[in-house]
Amino acid sequence: MEINNTQRQWLEALNLEHPLVIAGPCSAETEEQVVKIAQQLKDTDTSVMRAGIWKPRTRPGNFEGVGAIGLEWLKTAKAETGMKLATEVANKTHVELALKADIDVLWIGARSTVSPFIVQEIADALNGTDKTVLVKNPVNPDLSLWLGAVERLYDANIKNLGVIHRGFSTYEKTKYRNNPEWQIAIDLQTEYPDLPIILDPSHIAGRRDIIFDICQTGLDLNFDGIMVETHFDPDNAWSDAKQQITPKALDQMTIDLKMRKEFTEATAFQNKLQTLRTKIDVVDHQLIDLMGKRMGIADEIGALKKKNNVAILQTKRWNFILDRMIAAGEEHNLSEEFITKILKAIHEESISHQHKIISE
Repeated sequence: MEINNTQRQWLEALNLEHPLVIAGPCSAETEEQVVKIAQQLKDTDTSVMRAGIWKPRTRPGNFEGVGAIGLEWLKTAKAETGMKLATEVANKTHVELALKADIDVLWIGARSTVSPFIVQEIADALNGTDKTVLVKNPVNPDLSLWLGAVERLYDANIKNLGVIHRGFSTYEKTKYRNNPEWQIAIDLQTEYPDLPIILDPSHIAGRRDIIFDICQTGLDLNFDGIMVETHFDPDNAWSDAKQQITPKALDQMTIDLKMRKEFTEATAFQNKLQTLRTKIDVVDHQLIDLMGKRMGIADEIGALKKKNNVAILQTKRWNFILDRMIAAGEEHNLSEEFITKILKAIHEESISHQHKIISE
């Protein structure tokens, strides 16, 4: 599939001097709440107001959205503020109701993106629409599923497309609700460089205190905008209370964020350089994380060797690893000298970890 810069026309038509801002509550709760938040957002950089009407919950019994009545509340908010509207759709019925309510932006959620059957149903229901359709990354870190969802929509003659990066679920505990796995978003940008990409820092963070830093990383990686959950009383929100911020906090955040969108030649160079450096920072953090995990496994090996009275150094194993990694490095244009230096340093650290455990 060939996605070109015509996919950006919906974004360019907004004629913004800053990255796109989509904001609003995780869930529409009452008409008063929706309209009040809209009124507080209208004087910020927000161009599109978001609100969840149908809320897929992991387990039953939690608040699952107000349903179609909430669409009427959104229409009232639009009439009073002039802002465009966005909501999530997860099946054919949602699509039909959202289109009837003249919702401007529809997004497919992470739980839906994992299923080609669901995506195809939504694509068929949206066939030929001139509405903007955004696709969140799937819950699991699978680039092919993400790309496949975009391609199904494109094949359904939907031309106003974009994606939302909201991070990926992980069994391991991290400081994020959903691990950003920035490299996957970078790979998507590489595959389709003209496809608008929006950052959802709220779902990556899971808590409001790190939303700013996540947004800055996204902008440094040349994301086209942010979608931030906002509520005038976040602590008492009916869903995802910890990750919502006030419209006032959003307004200040967009002022403080460094928007790298100037177009002089010198600035274009600096923007590109900063984007590349941020990509390196992301990869470097991944390397450190992987090294930490590797040494954790080395600690387990050390404990196993201690229990069975086995020597730390296994020469045959070391030579096997070295030969295999040198060959793998050649496939990535990495010299034998470089691979050998790196592996020796890793091996020395691994031996140090094991020696410490065996000596205890």
